[in-house]
Amino acid sequence: MGKLIKLLSNGATVEFDKGKFDDWCVYISPPNAWRFAPTDVHYFTRLQLLGIKHGPDKIYQDFLAIYQLTNANLDVGILENISMLSKTYGTDAEEMEQWLAVIYAGMVAEENKEKAILKKRIKRLGLHQILMEGESPQFAAHFSRGKKWRELDELMRQKGF
Repeated sequence: MGKLIKLLSNGATVEFDKGKFDDWCVYISPPNAWRFAPTDVHYFTRLQLLGIKHGPDKIYQDFLAIYQLTNANLDVGILENISMLSKTYGTDAEEMEQWLAVIYAGMVAEENKEKAILKKRIKRLGLHQILMEGESPQFAAHFSRGKKWRELDELMRQKGF
């Protein structure tokens, strides 16, 4: 049984549970469907497509509103803010609520991982790459693999984060 993070407006849940490596795997449990752990490629693809419709800067700025407040603890206020921000996406509100909740949970997970040095900044790098730089979701999801943390840290500092 997972730890509930957020009950979404469409009845789905976002939760933490055991994954391949730790207890910080993020799952979505849609109503009447199988629970799954979305990959970075999955939600980067959806957010990039939603960015074409709503503007990549809007999605990135909404992400930053959540990012700035995120730490190692789940915060009910941030989860409520996700619901409010999502309502500005019209017919895509439910999907945005889901992906913003997943990204928020992913950042909390990164902040709690013992050996993660870059913490939540790694999610910001991926979102910056797909939304602001126009990179492919596959590129962004796999960009940091095999790179030293110092190299990634320097790159993030050059980008202002």
